[in-house]
Amino acid sequence: MSIEKQCDLLGLSRSSYYYQPCGESSENLALMRAIDKLYIKYPFYGARRLSVNLPIEFQPVNIKKVRRLMKMMGIVAIYPKPNLSIPDLQHKIYPYLLRGIKIERVNQVWSTDITYVPMEQGFLYLCAVVDWHSRYILSWEISNTLTTDFCLKAVNDAFKSGQKPEIFNTDQGSQFTANDFTKTLIDQEILVSMDGKGRALDNVFIERFWRTIKYEHIYLKEYKDGKSLFEGLLEYIQFYNFERKHQSLLYLTPNQVFNQRLPISKNSTIIVKT
Repeated sequence: MSIEKQCDLLGLSRSSYYYQPCGESSENLALMRAIDKLYIKYPFYGARRLSVNLPIEFQPVNIKKVRRLMKMMGIVAIYPKPNLSIPDLQHKIYPYLLRGIKIERVNQVWSTDITYVPMEQGFLYLCAVVDWHSRYILSWEISNTLTTDFCLKAVNDAFKSGQKPEIFNTDQGSQFTANDFTKTLIDQEILVSMDGKGRALDNVFIERFWRTIKYEHIYLKEYKDGKSLFEGLLEYIQFYNFERKHQSLLYLTPNQVFNQRLPISKNSTIIVKT
């Protein structure tokens, strides 16, 4: 069986199969883990505030090192700021469509994002697709690069259920503004929505999932490689979808709301505020 076929059967991107531990030192990997923990709690902290708020065992720390590691991890402080970069003219930025909208049914809104995942010897990136109303994780992928391909794979896997959203929301990351990514959504006749710059809550439900999976699972484990990480994530996301009861869902599971269509309540809605 070819490697491509093996990866397809396992739901792995090819880049994950060829993953090799990154070349960062054990000290830098420990620092990156500390940065990630602090950032997931305070996403509005930039390199300077992260530097001074890191635990004492990492002090003193060079702000240039923190800034370099943040760039490698794909994280940036959330705050209103001017756009100082030159945009790719081939990438269209779509407006945010969810402000003031009531989220009251399954498949009304899906969204996706990427997060950094630490391991004992290196790190990977995790991309997931979530249904806003039910909090159900429709699909996910891991990769050792911040490219569009594994995000696109996650979205296409979500469509394999035969369902699709009315609106698909992302941030303005280059992975999601890429023509291949937005064309996939438009071809499915899905409205494309993108977060406003500096708005921490525009993609709040996927951000909450990152916090949940990191504090309930990833930070408690010491995964040695991509294979063990994949197996651990597979087990946890199965638990999250089918067993973990959510207070906001009146203690139903995401699967009960998404697949069984159990009502949360007669008047239950989520209103995306301005």
